[in-house]
Parts: sequence; structure tokens; C-alpha cells
Amino acid sequence: MQKVETLNNPIVEQRADPWVYKHTDGYYYFTASVPEYDRLEVRRAKTIQELGSAEPVTAWRKHESGPMSANIWAPEIHYIDGKWYIYYAAAREDAIFDHRMYVIENESENPLEGNWVERGQVKAAWESFSLDATTFEHKGERYYVWAQRDPEIVGNSNLYIAKMANPWTLAGPQVMITKPEFDWETIGFLVNEGAAVLKRNGKIFISYSASATDYNYCMGLLAADENSDLLDPKSWTKTESPVFQTNEENSQYGPGHNSFTVSEDGSQDILIYHARNYRDIVGDPLWDPNRHTRAQVFTWNEDGTPNFGVPVPDAK
Repeated sequence: MQKVETLNNPIVEQRADPWVYKHTDGYYYFTASVPEYDRLEVRRAKTIQELGSAEPVTAWRKHESGPMSANIWAPEIHYIDGKWYIYYAAAREDAIFDHRMYVIENESENPLEGNWVERGQVKAAWESFSLDATTFEHKGERYYVWAQRDPEIVGNSNLYIAKMANPWTLAGPQVMITKPEFDWETIGFLVNEGAAVLKRNGKIFISYSASATDYNYCMGLLAADENSDLLDPKSWTKTESPVFQTNEENSQYGPGHNSFTVSEDGSQDILIYHARNYRDIVGDPLWDPNRHTRAQVFTWNEDGTPNFGVPVPDAK
């Protein structure tokens, strides 16, 4: 009998931009933005639910000044060619919203141990606001997907893709695959960010988040044929409406910045995301710490596209 994943939300309180990766050792590895935005944490557990009580280990702390000295955002942990990498965004204490993308590396078998080495900035085409990088492999090539502000385009961030020469260096041109254009992508800020990749049914899907980080935050979806040229913008189609958004009935507000994982036996697909359980926020939502990590099983439509449903209510 297959084991049904039991998930009671929230999984981890006060952890935004959550990233969960199930490794071959049977552990789920977790990292996310901490409310202080001052460090990178990693924790692991045998189940998704147990991540909430797992002891976090600090992998890295922000610098006192200069690059990587403020607003450490949206880390992701990846296992590539036998090493662990954490991709993250960081600003400077004298420009706290002027983020760039960075990566650290760990050769240990267990990333809660060993030393994390700074591999430096992942350099894109422009020195401009950039963040929320993810990476995936396809047909023997490694790709990098991230959000960045093009100085020539009105708005905060668009999504780009490029091939990688190694886990901290881009190879060749970067290509824009989506920019904020629909009403639901342009509330408060013109934002496409927080990409996550899902490969299934002959397609490559990229979910992403849009609009301001309050109750308007929501998710869109890109899709490309697995045999298409992923560096050709024409290969990508985009949903015209959100695929996951605020649900007032369930008291779930601003769901987004997701990642994907699977149940313990691999039989069920699981959406990891953050959301708040209240709508109204005093001041800038970025300083409100209560974007909690949540998780829920999702299904697939007959046409082969993911069906995320609606954000489920918190456990009583």
C-alpha cells in the first residue's frame, strides 16, 4: 500500500520563500528566508512535517559591509555533481534593495556539516537588481532561471534563462521568458520572480510568483515542450490567469514563491509555498515575518498540466 503524505499547515512558521529538496539519502532538505534576512539556514528531516521541528544549522552569515551585507533572500539548496550548492540573493548595507545573486558550495556528504565556500556572484548581462535563482538539468545541459530588472524595461523584474558553464557561471546569452503584463502580475509592483521547475508529461513547467508580497501575491505558470529550444522565448507559453492565489474562505493570503517535491514514497507531487493567514498588514509586507511555509499535494489535469487547487486551510 502506498503511504499517503499527511500534511498539517503551517509546516515551518516564519519561513518565506521555502525550498524543499528530497535527496537520495531519504532526507528532505529545507532552506528559506529567515525574518532577520541575515543568514542562510539548512535543516533536514525524514518527513516534510518534521521539518518544522528539525534543528536549523546556520550555513553562512551576511558580511558586515560591502557585497552580501544586507537582506539575504530566497535561498535554494541543490545537489550538483556530488556537491551541495546554495543559491541566494543579497544586497549591501548602503543599498538594501539592490540585490545580486550569489552561490556557496559544500563538498560534505551531509550539508549540515563541513564548510561552505563562497563561489561569488553569478554574473548576468547587467549589473542590476537580480534574485530568486534556480537551476535544473535537461538533456545533459544545466540551466539557470532567475529574476532580474532590465534597465530598458519598465518594472521590477522579469524571468530569464541561460545555460551554465559550471554551478556558479553562466554560459552564453540570457533570454527573457516572461515579463509582468497581465493585471494580476502588476499589482503594487511589476514582478515576475521566484521560479521553480517541474518536468513532467513531455513538458517543462516553470512556476513563478507575481505582484507585491501582500495578499495580491500569486503564482503563474510557463510551459515548454521538452524537445524545444529552451533558450527560444517562443518555446514558452504562459497562463493568462493565476494558477494559485489568495483564498479568503480558507484564510490563506498571498501564496507563492514555491518549490516542488514529492511524498516519501515518491507517488505524490507536493507544492511547497509560503502564505499568510491574515490579509491586512501594517507597513511594508517585507518586514511582516508571518509568511509561513506550507505544503500540499497537487494533482494533474487531463491535458498534462499541473492542478495546484487552492491553498488549504491551516490545521486546527
